[in-house]
Amino acid sequence: MEIRLLGPLEVRDAGGTLVPVTSVKQRVVLAALALRVPHVVSVEELVDCLWEDRPPETARETVRSHVTRLRKALSAIRPTPLVTRAPGYVLDVPTDAIDLHQAQALRAEATRAAGLGDMAAAAALLTDALARWRGPLLADVDSALLRSLHVRAWEDVWVQMMEARIDADLALGRQDALLGELRSLVAAHPLRERFRGQLMVALEASGQRAEALREYGEAWRTLVDELGVEPGAYLREIHQRILAADAARPEPPQEPAPVAVPALLPLDLYGFTGRAEELHRLDALMDMAGEQPTTVVVTAVSGTAGVGKTALAVHWAHQVRDRFTDGQLYVNLRGFDPSGSPMAPTEALRGFLDALGMPADRLPAGFQEQVGLYRSLLAGRRMLVLLDNARDAEQVRPLLPGAPGCLVVVTSRNRLPGLVVTEGAHSLPLDLLPVAEARRLLAGRLGLERVEAEPDAVEEIIARCAGLPLALAVVAARAATHPDLPLAALAAELREADGGLDAFDAGDPATQVRAVFSWSHHALGAEAAQLFRSLGLHPGPDLGVGAAASLGGVPVTRVRPLLAELVRAHLITQHTPGRYALHDLLRTHATELAHAHDRDEERLAALHRMLDHYLHTAHAATRLLNPHREPISLDTAPPADGGENVADPEQALAWFTAEHAVLLAAIPYAFAAGFDAHAWQIAWSLTDFLDRQGRWQEQVTIQEIALKAACRAGDTAGQAHTHRNLGWAHARLDHLYDAHAHFLLAVNLYGELGDHIGQAHTHGNISGVLERQGRYQDALAHAQRALELFKAVGHRTGQARALNAVGWRHALLGHYDKALDHCHQALTLHRESGDRYGQANTWDSTGYAHHQLGQHERAITCYQHALDLFREVGHRYHEADTLTRLGTAQLEAGRADVARRTWQRALDIFDELGHPDADRIRAKLAR
Repeated sequence: MEIRLLGPLEVRDAGGTLVPVTSVKQRVVLAALALRVPHVVSVEELVDCLWEDRPPETARETVRSHVTRLRKALSAIRPTPLVTRAPGYVLDVPTDAIDLHQAQALRAEATRAAGLGDMAAAAALLTDALARWRGPLLADVDSALLRSLHVRAWEDVWVQMMEARIDADLALGRQDALLGELRSLVAAHPLRERFRGQLMVALEASGQRAEALREYGEAWRTLVDELGVEPGAYLREIHQRILAADAARPEPPQEPAPVAVPALLPLDLYGFTGRAEELHRLDALMDMAGEQPTTVVVTAVSGTAGVGKTALAVHWAHQVRDRFTDGQLYVNLRGFDPSGSPMAPTEALRGFLDALGMPADRLPAGFQEQVGLYRSLLAGRRMLVLLDNARDAEQVRPLLPGAPGCLVVVTSRNRLPGLVVTEGAHSLPLDLLPVAEARRLLAGRLGLERVEAEPDAVEEIIARCAGLPLALAVVAARAATHPDLPLAALAAELREADGGLDAFDAGDPATQVRAVFSWSHHALGAEAAQLFRSLGLHPGPDLGVGAAASLGGVPVTRVRPLLAELVRAHLITQHTPGRYALHDLLRTHATELAHAHDRDEERLAALHRMLDHYLHTAHAATRLLNPHREPISLDTAPPADGGENVADPEQALAWFTAEHAVLLAAIPYAFAAGFDAHAWQIAWSLTDFLDRQGRWQEQVTIQEIALKAACRAGDTAGQAHTHRNLGWAHARLDHLYDAHAHFLLAVNLYGELGDHIGQAHTHGNISGVLERQGRYQDALAHAQRALELFKAVGHRTGQARALNAVGWRHALLGHYDKALDHCHQALTLHRESGDRYGQANTWDSTGYAHHQLGQHERAITCYQHALDLFREVGHRYHEADTLTRLGTAQLEAGRADVARRTWQRALDIFDELGHPDADRIRAKLAR
């Protein structure tokens, strides 16, 4: 028999057949006995393992009962391995029947081989030992005591074996193949100096000395920040050796990655009036930014809601944008959004990095690393950064540049004293408009003659609007659309509307504008008023025409004139063609009006229509982005308008780009409102887009909410899909242990559902994680399991991809003939289904196998097929990656000049993508 503890607990008989032990308590007893082989485990120890410090009174009798049942479960194994021996029980099996001992025995052999200088044997033995791990020790054994006693120790054993195996591979010159694995290990174990040092050695040996030195700097920062210590002698010695080599062999000059010149400012406000003193102060601060040699100049524009902070900042930014030749960054931080969900600094920062032209696959996973990258990109540049509607200093700090030359303007309802004290920000409080400036604002909108004709009415309108530009703009919009209406009549209407409504917050000047908003709402047509109230239910920063139609329950053709009416009334703004937004105060007022005027069922129906609209459109769009992904069954019927029309992958990508911030907000909004199916299914539909964009931390955040929703709804399928999506996001972030855990949960849930396709896909995911951990044998086993499941249900596309995965894992293990056999089968199926991306990947795998067999001409032909297909499907990274391998095959075939040209093509693509692999190709060309 064989007992496996490294991963889910398994018992297999002499023929390799799984012996089921399904009882939770029996599995604890079995694990406790197996961990102590060949020693006896007392009844008292078993009691502690089962119940820790709260055993029942009948604990000893219950232990005996569990042992009896466990013997029955193991009855297929003869002789019976579970033996009673005072003062408890023992598993009477040889130690080499247990995977723990197998791994340790192989490790001992590897140590002896390394001592004799046989590094190839050492690497092979350690690879075999590491293959015993199928996951964390006791992954599905429910005993906190056993875990606390054993898991950490065996994690250390795994790490030590991995370090020894990598040392052996480095000694054999396999550094290029180790880079991806080492990066994953460093991300998973950032405080482990040996992994970091091995990565530095591999980078240096691959010709990437600058990257190796950057790794040392990252190690220094991490150790100091986390532990308060500097790197030890091992890392320091590697660092000094690389510095010495770097001095002797200077790196060829490299052009810096191009940085885009962003121009993110929103449209300037038409008819902006007044604020001359504040504009002059901003000009003076701008001049200071040009002269200040040491710090970034930050200005905090503060004031009550509706006082015109954004209008002032945007108007001034447009006046001076030519002075900031490296661009202008803008973000609305939504600090006082009525939903109570300000924009996270992570989301704002990612938007800035996108605007600066950083490719998704070049972004570091960690937030602090992204902050460092952002500040590096702005260093030495003259950039204007406008951070609008900030809630507090903590939301702002990560978005501040780190070097002088940039100017930052922050607007907020708060004065942000933290920025003033710690960042030396200049405070610019914005007061209510003086009467003279308010009069000029109205004159600019209505004409000087009309304003001067009714001075008393103008004075009253200004007083009723409390000198707030937002309220004055609303009144001016009404007056402009009724040129024959006397201003005195408007003043009278405002007088009548005042006094009957509660204040937003006593003592705030903005409270007086509530009457203005209410008055403007009453002046709307019935349909436009209904739509305005419904817009208050929307969760996101802005919305498109389709979403507005769904909220209003009207066709798109009808909603356009209604939106135009709201724009004319200055109740909403069209900040880009086809997209609309509400000021925070107006959104709050719309929500209050909806609760005051509309029945609960009407508001619920509007919310349901809106979520249906986003769900069905997102589901259709993601099916276009990834047509080979298994669809989910939506719980709601398509909306009456069918959602927005996305006809091809380009339109789908454009829709997600416009709506993804709204969709991110809609998921927690749906969960809070009790729409659990919408919450997890919208999150499912966002997965492909977020993955393409490299937004994996956002993926983790929304999938965690989705998982809560699916659990609350008791939706097993939703839980399975969401665990798989969480596993994928964690894998992308190099959180490989978390990824493995979520994939294991997903595969078990799919098993409960009888969903063999879901199980198969997840086994494929697990295989990928294990490959990145260097556990090629286990990766092969899961790829083979995926293939078996796809075959069982006749899933041809899945079979093709699984066959390629099996072939690739065989190639990594050196089984090249098996690799070729599986890849040829995969190609046949890929051709039948027309999956050109799958064909490209499989030709690449085939080329690798031929290459390793020394069949260079065949390898070159296969790689060329892969290249042609990758170009057809437009996958630039894979094209460059295959060009890299093709160049190696050409070099080994004796075609150095051809190889050089091939690598140059790869380098051009990597440079175009801004991908770090460009350094590796430069090193190849330099050699």
